[in-house]
Amino acid sequence: MSAVFNFTFVPWFRSVAPYIHTHRGKTFVVGMAGEAIAAGKLQSIAQDLALIQAMGVRIVLVHGFRPQVNEQLRAKGHQARYSHGIRITDEVALDCAQEAAGQLRYEIEAAFSQGLPNTPMAGATVRVISGNFITARPVGIVDGVDFQHSGSIRKVDVAGLLRTLDMGALVLLSPFGFSPTGEAFNLTMEEVATSVATALQADKLIFLTEVPGIRMQPGEPASDDNPIDTELPLAAAEQLLAQLPTPQQPTDTGFYLQHCVKACKTGVERSHILPFALDGALLLEIYVHDGIGTMVIDEKLESVREASSDDVGGILQLIEPFEKDGTLVKRSRTEIERDAHLYTVIEHDGVIFACAALYPYPEAKTAEMAALTVSPQSQGQGDGEKVLKRIEHRARQAGLNSIFVLTTRTMHWFIKRGFQPVDPDWLPEARKRKYNWDRRSQVLVKKLG
Repeated sequence: MSAVFNFTFVPWFRSVAPYIHTHRGKTFVVGMAGEAIAAGKLQSIAQDLALIQAMGVRIVLVHGFRPQVNEQLRAKGHQARYSHGIRITDEVALDCAQEAAGQLRYEIEAAFSQGLPNTPMAGATVRVISGNFITARPVGIVDGVDFQHSGSIRKVDVAGLLRTLDMGALVLLSPFGFSPTGEAFNLTMEEVATSVATALQADKLIFLTEVPGIRMQPGEPASDDNPIDTELPLAAAEQLLAQLPTPQQPTDTGFYLQHCVKACKTGVERSHILPFALDGALLLEIYVHDGIGTMVIDEKLESVREASSDDVGGILQLIEPFEKDGTLVKRSRTEIERDAHLYTVIEHDGVIFACAALYPYPEAKTAEMAALTVSPQSQGQGDGEKVLKRIEHRARQAGLNSIFVLTTRTMHWFIKRGFQPVDPDWLPEARKRKYNWDRRSQVLVKKLG
């Protein structure tokens, strides 16, 4: 085995290990668009879900079937009809939906049954269990449109789902529900996934979709200046939805976002929009620090916010021990009061457990992250990561291309999170003039893609 492989594999595995530990025993609901299966992505997605389950995550997989039903309708000379973003399900469409669901469930179960040699699923046994876990009712007539056999969710069998997950099985759900009288209703994958995630109070709701996520400037073309917004606070997501037209198509910006917002408002801590076109999207989002799609997060649960002048005392109390041992450069109360608006803090029950400041250098399109501090009481719980994520979000919102840190003792922590060492001469001129050559701090930079 080559030394180069060892050099790359060991730090990579160490960087992934904390996420494996964090997610063990958690419940994820994954909504997979039917377009992903039509695009030939089922096998790789099944392998990744098997890997994730093998690392201790409980999974509910909800599949969509929009293109498959439309294909069946075309074969029968019948036109697909939609209104309010929902399929109008007449008798022919209901038959097509049932045929498509049966075929897809067969394909999905087969994909999880293939323990192919030389793949991540070699030797794996993934037990897939489906069932009538969803009770539905008709959508009825809305604005004069009769949706016929299209339904909405009345109830989720939480106890049945939990028993199945406790058995170690992966739960597979089709977008169908049944009334107490046995009538079948066509549902949407997005509503089923959101309702199940909410009912289970899942740790994550993940949509594997046609879209890569939400861009920093929605509606504008993709570019280096308009990257995917990897973390969208719930309040910002709600504000964005209010500005968008009512979504009708899956490719509309608000189509999946509306479900992510609903989930986060009803107890799901994090919801994600990921592109199925990118191989390994699930693994990259779950086990890599920056992720690759958009994550909507309920800030109230995280208690992450921008600081105010009322937080100065708490910030001083937090950073003082680290100033005394030389980890941090000493800052006066006057300086922190002046710069309070530049700080991000994590607060639990009125006590500040983590903080960091963002000092922008707009002329160089960069900013310094300074005074990143986590209380010894909460170290190892991810608070440093949460503050870093928010600082990155603030920097992107300000139109900056990178952030940098100066550190003498925590270089490896930053390198694991995408920072690269550079020479002090890289620093913006205004910051270079204040560089303490006696302290010999390492300068590390992270580009914001």
